[in-house]
Amino acid sequence: MKLLRFGPVGQERPGVLDADGAVRDLTGAVPDFAGPHVALETLSHLHDLNISALPLVADPGRIGACLGWVPNFICIGLNYAQHAAETGAATPKEPIVFNKVTSALAGPFDDLTLLRDSVATDWEVELGVVIGRPAQYVSEAKALSHVAGYCTLNDISERDWQKSRGGQWVKGKSGPGYGPIGPWLVTADEVPDPQALRLTLDLDGQRMQDSATSDMIFSVAEIIAYLSRFCLLMPGDIIATGTPSGVGMGMSPARYLKPGEIMEAEVEGLGRQRTQVRAAD
Repeated sequence: MKLLRFGPVGQERPGVLDADGAVRDLTGAVPDFAGPHVALETLSHLHDLNISALPLVADPGRIGACLGWVPNFICIGLNYAQHAAETGAATPKEPIVFNKVTSALAGPFDDLTLLRDSVATDWEVELGVVIGRPAQYVSEAKALSHVAGYCTLNDISERDWQKSRGGQWVKGKSGPGYGPIGPWLVTADEVPDPQALRLTLDLDGQRMQDSATSDMIFSVAEIIAYLSRFCLLMPGDIIATGTPSGVGMGMSPARYLKPGEIMEAEVEGLGRQRTQVRAAD
């Protein structure tokens, strides 16, 4: 299933794409897509619905973030071999883990307003993984059975604050709108191999990133198993699994986002985002 949320900010309703790509209203079947409502048991119930019998949404309007809120927004850094090389970093021996604050979530077509005093805001197309079952001390062999679904994600990053302001990366990762997800939450049954997906990002029509999840240093299963050694992953948690090469920071000279530019991020089978950059308020 391709699940989505539609409507104005703060008034989104749950929906699903039918076989023709039209939006069907899931109001009444599920309150929202967040937390326990993306648990595997809930999604199993939705699979049993007759999608074609649900109310047709002729004009869904704005498409919101595919999750209404997340308990945790966990990110993995330097997880693509070519990206690590372009930044001059050594290949990590263990996954590099950091967080984005949950208020960074945004819809896939919402504008990005740059933060005040930002000088180095960058793009990072990524595969997003949504947890559907509590996971602690899980093996790699069983890790993917804890996944509810996958989504396109852009880990937008203020590099100067990430690299030069001391402390954790979170301060360069967490501005409002710096975490667009969606347009869809694609259930795990539609993604047989998360290590065989193409990722691309275009900036004003120019291809900046073009790679595949096969270049990951640590696979999705390895990441889930690793994280579950240190914390309890819960339904609705989202994991940003790292970005491939082609970020602005890796260019010579470095190139960062400017007001008026348009990013288009896509992960194969998970939908395409379109984000216009606006000047700081």
